[in-house]
Amino acid sequence: MTPELSIEADWNSLYIDGEWTPSESDEEIAVEDPSTREEVARVPAATEGDVEAAYEAAADAQKEWQEAPPIEREQVAQQFAQLLGEYEDEITDLLAHEAGGGPIMGETSVSIASDQAAEAATFPRRMKGEQISSNVPGKENFVRREPQGVITVISPWNFPLNLSGRAIAPALATGNAVVLKPASNTPITGGLLMAKLYEEAGLPDGLLNVVTGHGSEIGDAVVGHAESDLVAFTGSTPVGRGVASTAGENLSELALELGGNNAHIVTADADLEAAVDSAVFGSFVHQGQVCISINRHLVHEDVYDEYVDRLTERAESLPTGSAHEEDTVVAPIIDESQRDEMLEYVEETIDQGATLETGGETVPMDGVEDSLLVAPTVISDATNDMAAACNEHFGPIAPVIPFSDIDEAIEMHDATQYGLSGSVHAGDIGTGMQIAERMDTGNVHVNDQPINDEAHVTFSGTKASGVGTYNSTDIMDEVTEKKWISVQHEKREYPF
Repeated sequence: MTPELSIEADWNSLYIDGEWTPSESDEEIAVEDPSTREEVARVPAATEGDVEAAYEAAADAQKEWQEAPPIEREQVAQQFAQLLGEYEDEITDLLAHEAGGGPIMGETSVSIASDQAAEAATFPRRMKGEQISSNVPGKENFVRREPQGVITVISPWNFPLNLSGRAIAPALATGNAVVLKPASNTPITGGLLMAKLYEEAGLPDGLLNVVTGHGSEIGDAVVGHAESDLVAFTGSTPVGRGVASTAGENLSELALELGGNNAHIVTADADLEAAVDSAVFGSFVHQGQVCISINRHLVHEDVYDEYVDRLTERAESLPTGSAHEEDTVVAPIIDESQRDEMLEYVEETIDQGATLETGGETVPMDGVEDSLLVAPTVISDATNDMAAACNEHFGPIAPVIPFSDIDEAIEMHDATQYGLSGSVHAGDIGTGMQIAERMDTGNVHVNDQPINDEAHVTFSGTKASGVGTYNSTDIMDEVTEKKWISVQHEKREYPF
């Protein structure tokens, strides 16, 4: 039966043990469309009792699932990837309504999630052990790879589909069960939608359980549950520290992608047109609401003025408006708290002595009383310690900071607690590689911008940008564990 995937569908149920069930509570969470500021759906506010039921179902179902033939787990992942393609239009529309994602964001989300599922589909056949010789006469050693058990996934609101999928698909493919708690801003595309798609893909009951709710009410119950073997969380560093602390009480393992303050370094010899092209995408796609977007532009003083002029001209030309319009590039911010914080950073930065080249304000929208649309913003004469530069502004804001030589650029780049992603445009690839190797960050992209994600290529951060690794076989290492089994074939001689 084809699932109903429109925003008008009934989303007011939790998904526990293969059943769409009401919450123990009568409370609900309203889902608001950032473009219209209208309520478009309601989802349950789960209780701690609902969380308990979800983990109980997951733990029970997982035991049988880990014994399932590899081809069965492989086929579920493949079918899920196929369904993402079949329902791309419906999913993109849901992302526009719930996450304020314009067409580019929606298409990208589906593409990345499909790539992740396709990569995960290869894992069941790659869960290989090894035989190792022993120093003990007559002994044989075997190392087996087994699922962790129950994986907790807590997904963010900015790219809810693929940032849920990058943990769920590998977890299920390697024989785990999952309890998913999506962000309260995006409980559908980050949670309940996943349940509908996996249900149609033929996933057995109990292996994916979705509890929607406010983190302040059920967050600790989810993260700190005794059945949780690994917590996969994407979000801010302050919240991530709390997650790590709570999970640590159970000695649960962690895969955390946290905050970033990513820099785009442009040298004096760079192709300026290419550097600005990359900068426009890296700063303004999905309104800058991307963990790996450009937070700071570090530009050599010899080309600084021309770079600022070109970037300002491009920013002013970007189509802004509703996420539901086909030509929109910069759509509204997710909610007023995010909008207000980023505009405060801009105002504080100007007060600190920077120059506002363009933007720095909300853009009125027809029929919307309190617009969430923030104009693409370029700030010149900025320094590394100004508010829009030293904080993760998470918006369509581009502070441009001059440097005099590469050593200064590297020092400025590293002068942050974060190390998630970054990019370099230099005169030649060799110089770009040399700069990239010196940058203290998990990912660097030469002659490009920082927003890159490929399921077969490792993804991790340094410093306060997280622990653990996603993508490739590295995520398989996170969601599985190794067991050493030895066999003593001959009678062993002991010293006493």
